[in-house]
Amino acid sequence: GRMHYNKSDEAKEKGGYRMKRWICLFLMTALLFAIPWAVRGEEEKLVFEDAYDISYQRRCAQPGTVVKIHYPSQDYLGGTGEITKHALVYLPYGYNQESRYDVMVLCHGVGGTEGEWTFGQSYSFGKNIVDNLIANGEARPMIIVMPNGRSCANYNDTSMENAGAFYLFGQELRNDLLPYIDATYATYGGREHRAMAGLSMGGMQTINIGLCECLDLFSYFGAFSAAPTSYTSAEIAKRLEQFPDLPIRYFYSICGTEDSLYFAGSGAAKYITQYTDRLTEENWHWQERSGGHDFNIWNLGLYNFVRVFCGRGNIALISGLIGFDLCLLLRRLD
Repeated sequence: GRMHYNKSDEAKEKGGYRMKRWICLFLMTALLFAIPWAVRGEEEKLVFEDAYDISYQRRCAQPGTVVKIHYPSQDYLGGTGEITKHALVYLPYGYNQESRYDVMVLCHGVGGTEGEWTFGQSYSFGKNIVDNLIANGEARPMIIVMPNGRSCANYNDTSMENAGAFYLFGQELRNDLLPYIDATYATYGGREHRAMAGLSMGGMQTINIGLCECLDLFSYFGAFSAAPTSYTSAEIAKRLEQFPDLPIRYFYSICGTEDSLYFAGSGAAKYITQYTDRLTEENWHWQERSGGHDFNIWNLGLYNFVRVFCGRGNIALISGLIGFDLCLLLRRLD
């Protein structure tokens, strides 16, 4: 006989679908609230090391790859219109377009370019550190973007006369670079899965641009030997008032005590918890140790910050992974 499908059957099916959807939404919400408590003990175990074992500088058996990208941008300094810029992108070992990855934007200093972190060279301490942290299971695989931080047509001009272009980089991040990265690579997207870090002038950009201008784009920040034009703690606190509802997941700073620019980094970050309640012992750390304005400090900063951003106890990352899986489940129910 013919099957009869009446309105009561249809109503039951819709009701069952709605029930499944509500259950998924409930589970997602419950997990997002429960995870911080579940991993808090592990997160508190993170120790900011004053040195790392030399083995982290050695080549890893599971190395990531570094590619050069070209993306459309603007001459934000000179106003001459469209330009093409390039950057280096680190992709972790086993990168898979079907997976999802967090993104770190890693910036260079005033006299450098996108190659200053040496990830594109045949032997790079910085890249080896990241490779080994991931291979050891101390950090989750991530994408690292190393741009040229001068937002102008003559971005390869490394002279001080061109330094003004560093301060316009927030526009390039927002309008050009991050949209290109999200469209090209398997990223989560969104501030909860992005970090910004940098050395010297790149540390200034992390503070002035990342933290104080682009808090809607990033939630983790690492400043290594920040440059003298970095905002003071008082100024940072004032500018954070623009983003009253956006939590800072972590702000980490490091500087060598023999660094001639120590006053800049310490003036920005060492006592900032006295100026704003947005940063506390829970989401802020100032680290200083013997050292100068050099890669001994900067590679240590990278080692510690990678562990903060994509370490095993990272609340936002774990929540995001589960949330992503539940979102896929919801889509299948549609």
